[in-house]
Amino acid sequence: MREIVLDTETTGLDPATGDRIVEIGCIELINHVPSGRTLHQYFNPERDMPQGAFEVHGLSIEFLSNYPVFGALADEILEFLGDAVLIIHNAAFDMRFINAELRRLGRPELPMARALDTVQLARRKYPGAQVSLDALCRRFEIDNGHRTLHGALLDADLLAAVYLELIGGRQPDLALAAHGTASDNTGRADVERVVKAYREPRPHAPSAEELAAHRTFLRSITEPLWLAG
Repeated sequence: MREIVLDTETTGLDPATGDRIVEIGCIELINHVPSGRTLHQYFNPERDMPQGAFEVHGLSIEFLSNYPVFGALADEILEFLGDAVLIIHNAAFDMRFINAELRRLGRPELPMARALDTVQLARRKYPGAQVSLDALCRRFEIDNGHRTLHGALLDADLLAAVYLELIGGRQPDLALAAHGTASDNTGRADVERVVKAYREPRPHAPSAEELAAHRTFLRSITEPLWLAG
């Protein structure tokens, strides 16, 4: 199973008002394990950089002006994505920007159904808890001390680790393996069987004294319901 953990940095919050992608970072997972293949690229947004956005990612127009525009690398990006599931934190945001760039090029948009939103995944698993990337790193004790600014590849790397924890950890069968359980060719873990010594059941019948005491108690009840009518 091939998945791509993806993150972008942008000039702002809304491509409909002219904001553009300035960085993309992608990490390939094969069967939930990083394969070592990545894609990372900066883009010239062909516009100014608002101060608020610069304070988030630290990418200036002076720096980005030396990089190609998104359209120059669209084929490379789409080839890397292939038909993989896209693992994205707040998927609607990144997908909206990617599809805006594709529309500018007259390319088909990527369907939202391809994206798995880790924000929604975390909210279902931890209702009411904080689900920012930093909060999830703290929850899973993932070191993000080097994250002083947002960066697409850095955030994709952290998100890959968070995603693997959200779906059960890097080695979900580790506890089973430690107890010596086996699996058949279907991949289903067998339940460890424990043989216990047979013990005769204890008697539960009332004694004569207990029966006599019960009869005496019943005679003390006036107008019992079971004799009504």
